Amino acid sequence: MKKVIVTGGAGFIGSAFVWKLNQEGIDDILIVDDLSVGDEWKNLRGLRFADYLHKDVFLKSVLSDTLEYAPRAIVHMGACSSTTERNADYLMENNYRYTCILARWAVRRNIRFLYASSAATYGDGERGFSDEVDLSLLRPLNMYGLSKHLFDLYAQRSGLLSQIVGLKFFNVFGPNEYHKGDMASVVFKAFHQINNTGRVQLFKSHRENIADGEQTRDFVYVKDCVDAMWWILSHGEVNGLFNLGTGEARSWNDLVRAVFAATGRPSQIDYIEMPSALRESYQYNTRADVERLKKTGCPWHFRTLEEAVKDYVVNYLCAREQYLS
Repeated sequence: MKKVIVTGGAGFIGSAFVWKLNQEGIDDILIVDDLSVGDEWKNLRGLRFADYLHKDVFLKSVLSDTLEYAPRAIVHMGACSSTTERNADYLMENNYRYTCILARWAVRRNIRFLYASSAATYGDGERGFSDEVDLSLLRPLNMYGLSKHLFDLYAQRSGLLSQIVGLKFFNVFGPNEYHKGDMASVVFKAFHQINNTGRVQLFKSHRENIADGEQTRDFVYVKDCVDAMWWILSHGEVNGLFNLGTGEARSWNDLVRAVFAATGRPSQIDYIEMPSALRESYQYNTRADVERLKKTGCPWHFRTLEEAVKDYVVNYLCAREQYLS
C-alpha cells in the first residue's frame, strides 16, 4: 500500500488518515481537496505527501482518464460534511455523484477503494443502528444523510459494495477539526466555552422520557478511527458497509463532564432551547452495532470516552501546536 490518494486530505478525518499513513512509513500520497476557503490548509503542516490536486482538477483527470498518479488505494473522505446544508443540488454533486464516478473508476482499475458514509443515514434510529439492516428501510432526517445514503444504495444495487469498503462514521472528534466551525465537535466547543466563561451550554431535551443533556451518541476518537481504517485498507479481503463507532452510547452530560475533568475545573452546565429548525432532524440516541466489523478480525482497541477526551484536551487543545504531525 505504497501509493494512496486521500480525497478530503486536508479535512478532519482525511488529514488524520494522512498522519496515520505517515506513521506507517507511507508518504507517496496524493491529497485531493479544495483549499480556497477557510483554514483546512493548516492541517497539512507537518504531514508528508507527494502532491496535491484541487478536487475539480482531480475529477476532470479521472473523467478524461488522464490522471498521471497511479494509486494502489483511494481513501475517499472528500464531501460536504455539514448536516445543516440545505442546498440539495450541491450535496448531490459533491457527496453522491462524485463518489459514484470515483468508485466506478477505482473498481475498473482494481484499486482498493474506501469511502466515508455516515451514521446520519440511520435517521431517527427507528430501525436501529445495525449495518446489516435492509438499506431500503432507512430514512435519513436531513439532506446530508440522504446524500450519503443514496450512494450506499447505489453501491449495493450496482454490486460495487462487494468490491469496496464503506464506513458509517458515528460522532467523531479529535485533532484537526479546528476548521469545522459549527460542525466542530462539542468537545472542541465546550473547551472554548469553559476557557471563556467557565460554563458549557447544552440543548434541552424535547422528549419527556429523556432528561436535559441525557441525549446519547456514540462518540469515537479520530485516532481510533484511523487505526481501524488502516487495518481495513490493508486487508483486501474485507469489503462491504460497516459501522465505525465504539459500540457504546454516552450522554452529552458525560462528554462535557469529561472536558471539565480534563481542564481541572468543576462542571457547570446550562441547558438552552434547541433551535426549532433542528428539532425535527435531531437524533436523540445513536449507538453503532459493531459486531460485523469485529468479525472481520479488525483489532478493537478503542479508548474510553474519558481517555479520548483527556488526550485531545491536554495534548492538543491546551497545547501550542494543535495539529497532528
